[in-house]
Amino acid sequence: MFSINPEIGAGLVLWHPKGALIRRIIRNVWEREHLRNGYRLVCTPHIARGELWKTSGHLEYYAENMYIFEKDGEPYVIKPMNCPFHIQIYKAKPRSYKELPIRYAEWGTVYRYERSGTIQGLLRVRGFTQDDAHIFCAPQQVDEEILKILDFAERFLKLFGFDEYKVELSTRDPKNLDKYMGSDEEWGSAENALARAIEKKGIPYKEMKGEAVFYGPKIDIKIVDASGRSWQCSTIQFDFNLPKRFNLTYTGPNGKERMVFMVHRTLLGSIERFIGILIEHYKGNFPVWLAPVQVRVLPISDKYVEYAEKIHRKLSSLGVRSELDASPTTVSYKIREAEMQKIPFMVICGKREAESGVVSIRKHGGAKLNLLTLEEFVDIIRREEARCRV
Repeated sequence: MFSINPEIGAGLVLWHPKGALIRRIIRNVWEREHLRNGYRLVCTPHIARGELWKTSGHLEYYAENMYIFEKDGEPYVIKPMNCPFHIQIYKAKPRSYKELPIRYAEWGTVYRYERSGTIQGLLRVRGFTQDDAHIFCAPQQVDEEILKILDFAERFLKLFGFDEYKVELSTRDPKNLDKYMGSDEEWGSAENALARAIEKKGIPYKEMKGEAVFYGPKIDIKIVDASGRSWQCSTIQFDFNLPKRFNLTYTGPNGKERMVFMVHRTLLGSIERFIGILIEHYKGNFPVWLAPVQVRVLPISDKYVEYAEKIHRKLSSLGVRSELDASPTTVSYKIREAEMQKIPFMVICGKREAESGVVSIRKHGGAKLNLLTLEEFVDIIRREEARCRV
């Protein structure tokens, strides 16, 4: 699915065809569901002038984790975050309270310097894609927006088979308030809004004092995989820093300019890390809708390769992710190879199938289905694929 090559660099992932296909499947579902839930999809560059990152504060607070280079006598930064870009889209024109909330979402690839000793497979890398979103809203809309994010995150994580999760609310360190931006009133309002949303959902949570980021409190959702391990994925963060630094405003009902509230949000977090978690969770045995190869077609001998090719072409034309194994090996070896690859379905093609125009189906794990027409088999796959609905 992927490899990490020292000639490319530590923490930089090469996605092979099957891995790239899983990314595309996840992204297609992600984009579809975000459009259905009131988000607007955006796309932003990978680099920006150093001045942007100076305004955002990243050059002051985050420079050691950034890749910075100079061109034509001017510093540029390879983006470690997507937020300044989404802010510039928001600022592209004056905003009215009637437009709010505005929800921008992007699969944005970012690059952050991680010390070589901390890099670990897909779980901690230097180049990764975030399923990032930023919500710009009025103060009275905050509670509803947080609830919507929590509902969306819960539905989305369940889609991938994660039914158990833990929630943490990160707040300020009461003994060290000077290291946080924003007033006591802003922090109190934000922390209370996050706590109200969690409590309204009836979710038990743990308050993590001192774990808030300097620009605002946050909710972290940690999923629990099939082996009982917890992983950080979804995050909901308030931000008092960037709206002020970039002067993010909207026109209120009385015609006066007001400061907009900004919420950062990810559902899956780093896509690289999330796919690594999925591999661990399913032990490589992906559900049919997510499997990069759904079907492998296996002729039992050379005499039935032509019929197997016909079945493979038909499945592919119907949008089924099919592979043909026409190698000159025994059918038992082909079945064993497909089992090792954890392919959900195998189509066995022999004399009986070729003469009657049907297919013999074997599921991963050894279960066999009755002889089916190709249409009946495709219908089974379609029903399995229908599970990928949030």
